[in-house]
Order: sequence, then structure tokens, then C-alpha cells
Amino acid sequence: MTEINKYEKFYQQDRACCGEAFPEIADFFETYKKPRAKVLDLGCGQGRDAILIARHGHSVLGLDISETGIRQMTEAATAEGLDVRGIVADISEIALTETFDVVVLDRVLHMFPLLVRIETLRQILSYVAAKGTVLIADMPSNKPALKEVFEIDEYTWEPMLDRKGFLFLRKTDKL
Repeated sequence: MTEINKYEKFYQQDRACCGEAFPEIADFFETYKKPRAKVLDLGCGQGRDAILIARHGHSVLGLDISETGIRQMTEAATAEGLDVRGIVADISEIALTETFDVVVLDRVLHMFPLLVRIETLRQILSYVAAKGTVLIADMPSNKPALKEVFEIDEYTWEPMLDRKGFLFLRKTDKL
């Protein structure tokens, strides 16, 4: 069973199969000061992060390869009157023209082979606005390779949270 089919099945069986947002991500948005921020939630699934983020008054674009997940997320957002849009897309193949104040990658990068994971993250960094933030929740074993992508980027990235499976960084100035 492919990953997409696996998640389609999970999402169809349980509208909250992935549980609640990680406390680290929830805590970030509890204290995030920018009003009406533009947030990109990549690999958003059913929208556990997107819905939480939009409840804080932010505008969220969620991308996921699962049609069921996107549909469930947008239905939930519409029911609450939240500013959430969803696009069915493979995040390793996207080409966006806008930038975002916050980009969320919650347990999605580990699904790609190493080289695709690294290239995808490199592309994603171009979608982060000046002084923007990237929030990554991933396998702790993947962090060294992910950190290298930030180290060789044309911008300096200030660590905000670096523990276990979490890596939150803020974009500062060009090198």
C-alpha cells in the first residue's frame, strides 16, 4: 500500500486519526505576536495544525497529497468560519509564487527519501518571508541533515527550538 493510499484510508476511517497538534507547535502560536500572519502548512493532512493556527487569527494555506485530508480540513475550517485554504499537491513538486510568515512541516519530511527530503526543504526555504519562521517536527535521526540545509542556505537562520524531534528556526539576514 502506498503512503497516499494508507493515509486516504486512515482519514476516511477517523476524522482525527493523527490526534491533536504537538504542544510545541501549539505553544509557538500561543505566543506568536504577528497578527493575521500568512502560514503555509505542508503535509497538513486533516488540518490539525491548520485549524489550530487559523483559530489564532492567521490565514493558512494547507497542502497535502490526500484529497480526503484536504476535504476534511476545509470542511472543518468552513464550519468554524476560519481562513484556511487547501490544495491537493505533492509538496516535493510544488512551485509557489508567494512567501509566508510561518511554514509548518509537521511529520512530513521523513516520508521522502533523503535526497528528495533535502531538495524539498531547500525549495521550501524560498517560500519563507523575511524574518519568517520554519517549524519542523520530524524524526530526531533526520535533524542533522535538515540542519545542514539551513546552514548552507543564503540566509542566516536563528534557532528558536532545537530538541528531540523539533527544529524551529527564524530567517534573519543574508549571509
